[in-house]
Amino acid sequence: MLSILLLIPLFGALLFLLLPSELAPTRMRSIAIVVLVLQLLWSIRLLFAFDLELPGMQLQESFSWVERLGLRYELGIDGLSLPLVLLNAALTLVAAVCTRELSERPRLYFALILLISFAVNGAFVANNLLFFLIFYELELIPLWLLILIWGGSQRVYAATKFLLFTAVSGVLILTAFLGLAFINGSVDFSLSPLVTERIGMGSQLILLGCLLVGFGIKIPLVPFHSWLPDAHTQASTPVSVLLAGVLLKLGTYGLLRFGLGMFPDAWAVLAPAMAIWAAISVLYGSLAAIAQRDMKRMVAFSSVGHMGYVLLAAAAATPVALMGAVFQMVSHGLISALLFLLVGVVYRKTGTRDLEVLRGLLNPELGLPFTGTLMILGVMASAGLPGMAGFISEFLVFRGSIQIYPLATLLCMVGSGLTAVYFLLLVNRAFFGRLAITPEEDPAIQKRLDVQLAPVAPRETIPALALAIAVIALGLLPAGLGGISDAATGAMAQLFSGAG
Repeated sequence: MLSILLLIPLFGALLFLLLPSELAPTRMRSIAIVVLVLQLLWSIRLLFAFDLELPGMQLQESFSWVERLGLRYELGIDGLSLPLVLLNAALTLVAAVCTRELSERPRLYFALILLISFAVNGAFVANNLLFFLIFYELELIPLWLLILIWGGSQRVYAATKFLLFTAVSGVLILTAFLGLAFINGSVDFSLSPLVTERIGMGSQLILLGCLLVGFGIKIPLVPFHSWLPDAHTQASTPVSVLLAGVLLKLGTYGLLRFGLGMFPDAWAVLAPAMAIWAAISVLYGSLAAIAQRDMKRMVAFSSVGHMGYVLLAAAAATPVALMGAVFQMVSHGLISALLFLLVGVVYRKTGTRDLEVLRGLLNPELGLPFTGTLMILGVMASAGLPGMAGFISEFLVFRGSIQIYPLATLLCMVGSGLTAVYFLLLVNRAFFGRLAITPEEDPAIQKRLDVQLAPVAPRETIPALALAIAVIALGLLPAGLGGISDAATGAMAQLFSGAG
């Protein structure tokens, strides 16, 4: 079943390379949507085949591939990876649906989207260290091309920066995996037989340090975050949806799976420092977001802050905190995708994302009232308003961490409060006030928005509406996601408590 999950987007990507180039972009988009709907349905099929009571890997597949290198075709899924597989399927479909006015190389564009989905699925279900790394690196070049070809005016700089940072991330992770094999004197890279107890604490700390920095770049955590705002600012809206909603989760997933899961003893030693690191990332991301004028950069910096909550939960490693980490990964994926979609709508209709220029967009007759309503909903969810996905994830993280690291948790709570500050600034500046402001009324503004904005077609808001419904549903009915992840996160917390 897991191989089919990988083959659906892979065959879809190969299909696009065989399609005639003269085929209309809208037809290619329809084909991509069909493939991604199949992927989503098969991901849901995995959910029905999944036993919620079992904490270990399920639906496993294994056979020899390159035994001399320790590379085996090993797949498995558990309560940590299954929610992220579902998230990847949903958000990749959203990215394809919200792709509009694509005239340049549509075959290559959709092939790259499908290839990224294939690589992300593979990373989440890989049960072999080298196999995981292959998929982890495989998404690098497609995303680089998506930014480089279909990005903004400074896309070359942003794409190159992304490529260099992510390449360093892969090198550090490979160093840790090879170092583990070298110390053990074995070429077995399977997860199950790996034993780190007989490795000295010094070696464990070095290997775990490589993983922390490698995955910290991908998450991204301060000070390795600088590639993210540039990449988001230059990327198109669908690419930003994938980048924030799915690809950052490769870092947090890897941190939990291979950091905490493989080095629980060393993790206990470094956990206090990780908690402080999380607090710094949360506060820095929030304060940097407040200083932004570009709506997209503000949402990008908010991701830096919100992903820090996952590191705090991982450092505490209690059952409640680890459950909160899974909730935070899923809720952040949905909320950030929603916000980037809405920022894209505003940019298409007004031609700017500058908060010093935008205002009055909530005007019910001349502005973008429905877009503004969804934006307010997304902002409230990101700020942790009760009844929405952001609240339940942050509550679980803070509840599970405060007894272990009270100072770091309180600092992260301050960061959560700052989320409300910068997103209220965004909503107040862009959506309230009078729609048209002329230079005569305000000399600081040298651009006038059209009084009558083009209406938003229903097809432009359907993906955002679907994400908004999912955000509310997860907040009101968290038991579904909790039931999927409870056994896996409980077993991981037990492993850490035994080590500690």
